[in-house]
Amino acid sequence: MVSLTRRLAPRAFKSSKPKIKSSKNLSITNATALTEKMSLVFSQMEDPPVERTRVHLLTDILIIGILSVIARGKEWEDLENNGLSKYDWLEQFLALPEGIPSGDTFPRVFEPINPKVFNRCFRRWVESIIEAAGAQVILIDGKTFKDSYDREQGKSALHLVSAWSSEHRLVLGQGPCISAG
Repeated sequence: MVSLTRRLAPRAFKSSKPKIKSSKNLSITNATALTEKMSLVFSQMEDPPVERTRVHLLTDILIIGILSVIARGKEWEDLENNGLSKYDWLEQFLALPEGIPSGDTFPRVFEPINPKVFNRCFRRWVESIIEAAGAQVILIDGKTFKDSYDREQGKSALHLVSAWSSEHRLVLGQGPCISAG
């Protein structure tokens, strides 16, 4: 999806004007508002760790986890490493009372969470972001073409990915899905 986004919005179209100082403060304000909204939405989810061992806020752990996954983190240690590398930015809108959680903390928090409850909370949070930003939703759809796999020639099935703007009823981009693995 990242490559599709870059294809749809090339870097050459970014403004060359210098950023105004207040835009940084505005982005921190927005991040703080999103953090507060996340706290509110995820408050219905039970905080799994034992009270006596809790030194990190659930919201901090969730935000670091979500941002790390967006940045392609795959292992628990990736979440810690991403948090450490972005610490100066994260501390501007997260409490981080004991700094960035260790790689061992993330599985202790995430594994006992009910996936259905997390999914429901996450969807509500994303919907609130879309609503607050006034953004439109871009749908990503994938199709696999029937009988496109050819074992004798060693060819894998053909997959096609499309990006669709429902607001404008327009296909924004379409192309083959290339496997990373």
